[in-house]
Amino acid sequence: MLRLIIISSALLFSITANAATVEVEFRSSDGITVFGDLYTSAAGKSAPVILLFHQAGGDARGEYSGIANRLLKTGYNILAIDQRSGGDRFGGVNRTIAGLDKTEYAYCEVYPDLEAALAYARESGFSGPLAVWGSSYSAALVFQLGAKHEDEVAAILGFSPASGGPLAGCAPQQYLANLSIPALALRPQGEFEIESVQAQMKEFEHFGVQTYVADPGVHGSSMLSAERVGASTEATWQVVLEFLAETLTNE
Repeated sequence: MLRLIIISSALLFSITANAATVEVEFRSSDGITVFGDLYTSAAGKSAPVILLFHQAGGDARGEYSGIANRLLKTGYNILAIDQRSGGDRFGGVNRTIAGLDKTEYAYCEVYPDLEAALAYARESGFSGPLAVWGSSYSAALVFQLGAKHEDEVAAILGFSPASGGPLAGCAPQQYLANLSIPALALRPQGEFEIESVQAQMKEFEHFGVQTYVADPGVHGSSMLSAERVGASTEATWQVVLEFLAETLTNE
């Protein structure tokens, strides 16, 4: 397991009768201070935990506040981080980028942030089965994370996993041949009409990755947001929740 220096898990900003949410920060292996939000389920640290990673131009709270709260109510612990590549796309602030002098990182350079989140979750005592969940460019990186840490990761979810030129050095397909843990790749119908996306989904299926086309849907994890889709997203939610139950709780 990777080791890292935990800086703090302070700034309590929300407590309910069922769960607590705190802002946390920790260092990546290359010295970046990464900020995130840790949602602890009433079920405790032995309950399954999900790591949430946002898409390009985004931040954890902007993309995931609604999604994280629904997962929390379902009984999962959640860690959602601000990666070093992101921004204010969803109206929030990327706290990790705000603390950096250099703000331009290639997508593949973000991978240490994901490894640091995994190490932080485990070193913080969360012992339950763990899923990694990515959106767009981070959906590509979670396949790398899962493949390299199969002893710690129980499942992978990739929403609109990117694999174009900027991901050439870390495209998800290059990790599929040796992947032995369950994975789910999701695309909205509009993206599935693209020839390269169809080819990617066929390759996923060839290597045993479960696939799903959301109709209606939009790019990335936002395909679970009815507000962003402009229609009900319950069908997609059902697929996601069933996958999580099967891989993390054996329900």
